[in-house]
Amino acid sequence: MRVWVDLTNSPHVLVLRPVIEQLRREGHEVQVTARDFAQTLALCDRFGIGHIDIGEHRGARLSDKARGLFVRSGALTRWASGRGFALAIGHGSNDITVAAALLRIPCSTTFDYEWATVQHNVNCRLAQAVVVPDAIPPERFDRYGARGKLHPYAGLKEEYYLADFEPSPAVLAELGLDPAQPIVVVRTPPAVSLYHRFENDLFGAVLERLRGSQAVVLPRTPEQRAQLVARGGLVIPERAIDAQSLIAYADLVVSAGGTMNREAVALGTPVFTVFEGRLGAVDERLIADGRLRRLQSPDQVVVAKRDAATPASGAAERIRRDPAVFTRLLCAPVVGRRGRG
Repeated sequence: MRVWVDLTNSPHVLVLRPVIEQLRREGHEVQVTARDFAQTLALCDRFGIGHIDIGEHRGARLSDKARGLFVRSGALTRWASGRGFALAIGHGSNDITVAAALLRIPCSTTFDYEWATVQHNVNCRLAQAVVVPDAIPPERFDRYGARGKLHPYAGLKEEYYLADFEPSPAVLAELGLDPAQPIVVVRTPPAVSLYHRFENDLFGAVLERLRGSQAVVLPRTPEQRAQLVARGGLVIPERAIDAQSLIAYADLVVSAGGTMNREAVALGTPVFTVFEGRLGAVDERLIADGRLRRLQSPDQVVVAKRDAATPASGAAERIRRDPAVFTRLLCAPVVGRRGRG
């Protein structure tokens, strides 16, 4: 079977890497397209994922996103036409669902935040399979046209794609960090996301509190990086790094996004969320279970070594889920048809 995977944002590389590897182990041919946005291309290179670069991010306004969808989905359609794909897979990517619909290629989409209304009104209606966490009540997808298409999975997506992960201390040396001293990892707000439109004053106060400590800040865009460098007193990586190992060795994570929060949860690192949008069901459950905490004041951020001496000490407690299960759900539109590919 010939499968097409599209990557439009940095987390998508992490989530779909084991899916690509699983499909190839099963003997399927997988071709990957990727958008030039955030660290998507750099992460593809770091993980050795061969890809075709198509398109770029067009801007934060709704009109910019509409234009970007029109231009990039058109480019993807032209690229994929005649290539004989039996299945298209994206992570909440409207671009591939539009292109696949135009080319009549069965398509799967996956995501774990249910309130990105504009995005899901496109991808859920056009995709044949919608793969989501079972923590999200199914009725929340009805308004997106996803009824009858849902394929839920247990746990966190991070527990699947981190199943084979073991932390490496090399990232500490790369960033000049002293493991004997507290390490804090910070992820900037997704300022270009439609569901996170406003400035995060709490986040700025946290940065001020952390200046001068071993605080590694991971920006999403070149503009954010330039602002952080100008601020000074923080560790700003110059290129894509092994963020998962950094999180595993960190004493605390403070993130305004979603994926890094849940990576910290999956790896057993204490984590605060400063996300100011509407909470999704996954984070609601993690907060209720005490595995994720909402930050309400910068005073809650304490720079100190955590109790666990090393990441390895909690390795046995990690939940590791089989990526093959996740992959099978994404292949739902072509189950029973694989012999034709």
